[in-house]
Amino acid sequence: MLKAGSKAPDFTLPDQNGEMHSLKDVKRKWLLLYFYPKDDTPGCTVEACTIRDNFGAFKKAGITVWGVSADPVKKHAKFAEKYELPFTLLSDEEKGMLKAYGVWAKKKFMGREYMGIFRNSFLIDPNGKIAKIYEGVKPAEHAEEVLADVKALM
Repeated sequence: MLKAGSKAPDFTLPDQNGEMHSLKDVKRKWLLLYFYPKDDTPGCTVEACTIRDNFGAFKKAGITVWGVSADPVKKHAKFAEKYELPFTLLSDEEKGMLKAYGVWAKKKFMGREYMGIFRNSFLIDPNGKIAKIYEGVKPAEHAEEVLADVKALM
């Protein structure tokens, strides 16, 4: 179980353009790693668009933003294009990173149990340590919450 202060697990995954990204690519920078269940669904779209609408503030604060789901690269590309998302979407179809961060787990919906992605985020500091974990993220409020936290932590 990951906790604040622990080293963030490394990974290498493709983005919506097929380019590979690793945690080491953002050393010496803040990173918001946000996990979401599925491209182009209501909650995931609200979260992505809220981050998009606040992206200038993320850049100004020196925060890199990467969204992660198990959707394939092509689906990420369509989602990013449709909503003009200016940040990276990583594809973890094999679910290795999702498991390493503890967001791939048993979920319940209407009495049915299934494996899925929890809407959690990790704020990673410039030294590669987890500064804050956000569980059960509220899509419409998340961007502003992260920006306020980074400002307080700097």
